[in-house]
Amino acid sequence: MADALVKILEKEETKFIFGYPGEQILPFYQALQKSSIKHVLMRHEQGAVHAADGYARASSQPGVCVATAGPGALNMVMGVATAYKDSVPLLVITGDVPSQFKGENVFQEVDVNSVFHPITLQTHLIDDPQKGITIIKEAFLTLKKGKTGPIHLNFPKDILQEEIDPSLLGEPAKLKRETDWGPLNHLKEPIENSEKPLILAGAGVLWSHADEDLEIFAEKNQIPVTTTYPARGIISEDHLLSLGLIGLRGTPAANFAGEKADLILALGCRLSERTRKGIGKGTVIQVNLDETVLKGDLNLQGDVKEFLEKVKGITIKNTGKWLEELQKHERTHDVFTEFDDTPLKPQRAIQEILDGMGDSIVVNDAGSHTTWVNLLMKVREPSSLIFSGGFGPMGYGIPAAVGVSLARPSRQVVVVVGDGGFQMNVQELAAIAEMDLPITICLLNNQSLGIIRQWQELYHNGPFQVELENPDFMKLAHAYHIKARMEDSPGDVLVAVQEAAKLNKPVLIEIIIDKNEDIPLPGELMENFTFSGD
Repeated sequence: MADALVKILEKEETKFIFGYPGEQILPFYQALQKSSIKHVLMRHEQGAVHAADGYARASSQPGVCVATAGPGALNMVMGVATAYKDSVPLLVITGDVPSQFKGENVFQEVDVNSVFHPITLQTHLIDDPQKGITIIKEAFLTLKKGKTGPIHLNFPKDILQEEIDPSLLGEPAKLKRETDWGPLNHLKEPIENSEKPLILAGAGVLWSHADEDLEIFAEKNQIPVTTTYPARGIISEDHLLSLGLIGLRGTPAANFAGEKADLILALGCRLSERTRKGIGKGTVIQVNLDETVLKGDLNLQGDVKEFLEKVKGITIKNTGKWLEELQKHERTHDVFTEFDDTPLKPQRAIQEILDGMGDSIVVNDAGSHTTWVNLLMKVREPSSLIFSGGFGPMGYGIPAAVGVSLARPSRQVVVVVGDGGFQMNVQELAAIAEMDLPITICLLNNQSLGIIRQWQELYHNGPFQVELENPDFMKLAHAYHIKARMEDSPGDVLVAVQEAAKLNKPVLIEIIIDKNEDIPLPGELMENFTFSGD
């Protein structure tokens, strides 16, 4: 069974598997030794899943990760939940105790499938090798052409060791994908009669490989485009039709358009509570393969690429007046960064990182710095700003950067991470160093959990347990054989990032920032939006 699993992975053109070996998954590792697939040894199972997640987001192809039974599988939970919240296609493989011991509470035995059930599209205990082959192939087909998210396959060790009839590998898999294009008949009139149409693009556009189709449709009909967090860059934010991010932290132009549009084409997004903050009373036509997220006024369960093909013959009225109205509103955030203070203001530090990184891909961890990156960065291509918007776990950035770097080997990767998040998965510096990946880690050190301190000061009688007694980050980086430097003055961060990029090697830049600087809260940003005609 293990050999068959590897052969299927090879047939699906899997290039990397991110994992950590253990006793119950060893038959799979034995089969993998003979494969052309490269195994990437991470230093923690959570890191393996985040790396596979980063690989998937950067490549728009499914990521694959593997761990052993019990502790190994449970260590994956954070990463799997992160991918599930953002609908990232992952194949999650775990080993398990032999079949005869299942349910006997033996060493390291736990009901892994029950744990994974609420955070995956599917979770399967493979207890029949022949049926298992079908499940594996159907899983890949779903991840590539169906609704996206993690699919978990759990293999008892004895099942991995069983022989498989090779002829089973040649049998085609069938995609179990439900679609409903019935409402399509009711779309022509509202779309063609719209005077203020708006496209709201989500990450489903990327997973369906429809970013070019969307841009062609938008340009043909001169429809402005806004995006959700993970979809930023689907259409360059320099494009005349791009309004940027909508909703919480959205641009003034995007949120004005969302408020005033009479028709919103919500393509490949789930209309989360953050996105809906930027949407008014216009008719929402939502297209998504996942029927559980359909919340529009008119819903179509289907693939975005197929939808754009079906509506390409529709012609919308002249949108000139609408576009002219939108020109009055800013498509970027007005954030002052020219502080000369020492210690550095975080917004100044972030601006220098963005100015110095060239065309690097940014991987953003969770923390107060996340806000500054989102407010200050202009995203010009798909998958060039990568972070977990739906779950937001601290510690995502460093392991995810491993996957991103392997998916896009011709590009530099810049990680922006706080001192809290950095220490949650610091062990993955070993994987970065071992492969000598061109990753620049910009570590913003404010010696605290900044956003939590801010909330405590606002609502909870002051800071408590948020001050960090940090290690010597320079020595820590050197211990992992990674070059490191510290910066604490205006102008120096820009130079440091530029010089790190030239090295084409792993570099850690510790940036000392003002620990008392707050971020603008979402409500403060929304209060600054004024919608003409209200």
